[in-house]
Amino acid sequence: MVHNVITDVTQRIVDRSAPLRSVHLERMEQARSAGPARGHLSCSGQAHAYAGAGDDQQSLATGHAGNLGIVTAYNDMLSAHQPFERYPELIRQAARVAGGTAQVAGGVPAMCDGVTQGAAGMELSLFSRDVIALAAAVSLSHNTYDAAVFLGVCDKIVPGLVIAAQSFGHLPSVFLPAGPMTSGLPNDEKARVRQQFAAGEVGREELMAAEMAAYHGPGTCTFYGTANTNQMLMEFMGLHLPGSSFINPNTPLRDALTEEGARRALSLSALGNNYTPVCQILDERAFVNGIVGLMATGGSTNLLIHLIAMARAGGIVLDWQDFSDISAVVPLVARVYPNGLADVNHFHAAGGLGYCIGTLLEDGLLHPDTLTVAGRGIQHYTQEPKLIDGQLVWQEGAGHSLNEKIVRPANDPFQPTGGLSRLTGNLGTAVMKVSAVAPEHQVVEAPVRVFHDQDEVKTAFKAGEFTDDVIVVVRFQGPKANGMPELHSLTPILSILQGRGQKVALVTDGRMSGASGKVPAAIHVCPEALEGGPIACLRDGDMLRVNAVTGELEILTEGVLDRTPITADLSAHQHGVGRELFAAFRNTVGPADAGASIFGA
Repeated sequence: MVHNVITDVTQRIVDRSAPLRSVHLERMEQARSAGPARGHLSCSGQAHAYAGAGDDQQSLATGHAGNLGIVTAYNDMLSAHQPFERYPELIRQAARVAGGTAQVAGGVPAMCDGVTQGAAGMELSLFSRDVIALAAAVSLSHNTYDAAVFLGVCDKIVPGLVIAAQSFGHLPSVFLPAGPMTSGLPNDEKARVRQQFAAGEVGREELMAAEMAAYHGPGTCTFYGTANTNQMLMEFMGLHLPGSSFINPNTPLRDALTEEGARRALSLSALGNNYTPVCQILDERAFVNGIVGLMATGGSTNLLIHLIAMARAGGIVLDWQDFSDISAVVPLVARVYPNGLADVNHFHAAGGLGYCIGTLLEDGLLHPDTLTVAGRGIQHYTQEPKLIDGQLVWQEGAGHSLNEKIVRPANDPFQPTGGLSRLTGNLGTAVMKVSAVAPEHQVVEAPVRVFHDQDEVKTAFKAGEFTDDVIVVVRFQGPKANGMPELHSLTPILSILQGRGQKVALVTDGRMSGASGKVPAAIHVCPEALEGGPIACLRDGDMLRVNAVTGELEILTEGVLDRTPITADLSAHQHGVGRELFAAFRNTVGPADAGASIFGA
C-alpha cells in the first residue's frame, strides 16, 4: 500500500493539473498519430538531413530503420560532460548493430556553476536552463527522429533537457549519464581548507592545491549537489537505465550502459512493439516519486525550482506545499556530503540509489507501478548493472545497507522527515535544506544585517563587523533582479561565524548551491525584493525569526511592513559577460515558487 499522504498529494496534483495536462497529452497524441516524422519531409529535405550520414544514408533514406536524435551537452571545460565526447560514436555503433541509425541532432550549452560561483557569470546560470530547453527544441525541430537520447548531467542541463523532452513528449527519450569522477581529496577536508583561506590562515597556494586534489579528473563532482541530485531524479523518475547514475566514466561498464541506452531508445520507438513516449513516463506519479527521492536523500534545493518547471512543461502543476507535505512523511535515508562525510562513490558502494528505492518501496513511500525506460514498475531500479563475460546484465542488489553510516532503512532512518523544509510567514515564503543543519542551528532569532551584494558581506566579514548573533540578508538576488545567482561563496564565512558559537543564518531571494551545508539558509524568498516583497522593507537591526522546525519566516520588529520597499540600482548587473543579452529573460521570468521560468506560469 502506498502511504496515504503520497496518494493524497498525488491526487491533488492530478486535480490541479487536469486542464493543462489534458491539453498536453492531446497534443502529444496528435504528434504521435502523424507517424515517423521524417517520412513527411520532402525528398530535398530528407537529402539535406542525410547528406552527412555517410554509410547510414541508405538506411535513413528507406525509412525502415529507427533514427535516434542525440542531443548533447558536451564540452571539455566541464569535467562532468567531458566524457560525452566519445558518446556519439558509441551510440551510432550500437544503433547500427540494432538495425537503426543515430545522428547528433544538436548541442546545447553547459556551464559549470563551480567556475562561476561568486562571479558575474553566475547571473546567467539559472537562465541557462531555459536556453538549453530552447536549444534542444531547435535540435529536434528537424523532425527526422524516432526517439532521442539526451547527454547531460549538471545543474541546469538536465532540467533544461527534460523541459525540451516534454515538448517532444511523443518521442521516447533515454537520458545517458557520464558518471562521477573517482574520489579525490575528501570533501570535508576541502571545506576545511576553504574556511582556513576565508579566515586568512592559509594562502591561495594551499587553497589551489586542495581544490585541484578535490576536482581532479573527468566526471561529476563527487559531493551531493545539484548535478548528482539530477542523476538521482532520472532514476527515481524512470529516464535512466537502472543503476546507471554513479558508474565512473571511461570504464567498460559505463560504455556498455551507454550502448544499451541507445538500443533501449530505439526499442521504445513507434516503429517497434513497445512504444513508450516520454509523456507517458513523466506523469504525476513520476514527479511525486522524484520529490520523494529528493527528500529521502537530502538533495539540492535547486530542484524545488527545477522540478516545478520540468513538470509544467508536461502540463503538471507542482507547488512548494506538495514538497513540504511529502517531506513531512518521507524519512532521510542517505547521508552524502555535505549531509555526511561520504561522497557519491561511497554512497553507490554502500547500496546507492537501488537500495534507497527498495527501502522506500517497502515502506509504501513510492508509486510502484510507474512506467520507465526499463519497463513498467520502479522495482526495476532496485537492480544493479553488471558486466559479466562481456555481457551487460542486471542483478538484484544486496537488499540491505552495506554501510549504515551512509544509507539506512526507511524504518530506521537518519531522521524521520525529509531533507528540505518550506518556510512561510510575514516575510514571504522560502525553502531551506535542513538535512545537513544540526538541530541546535535550525532555529535562529537575531537582528539582521542587510546587503545588496555578496561582496558586501565578505567586506563586512573582513572588517570584523560580525561579532554577535546575526541573520545575514542578501536581497535583490531574485530572478528578475539579476538572474538569481547562487551565493555559495558565502558558505565559508558563515560557517566560521557558526563555528565561533554565534547564531547565524542567511535569508535571501537568491539561491544557494546544491552543496549547501550546515548553515541554515532560507532561500528563494518570494516575493523577491525587486517585486516589492517584504524583504525589501528590512533594515539593519530588525529582528527576524528563521525556524526550520515549525516552518516560520517571521519579521518580529513592529512596523516593518508599513515601510516603503527600498529600491536598488541594478544597472551594474545588466551588462558584461553577456548579461545584456538576457534582459528579455529578466523582464519575463516568473517567480521562484513557479519555477523561475520564462515559459509562463
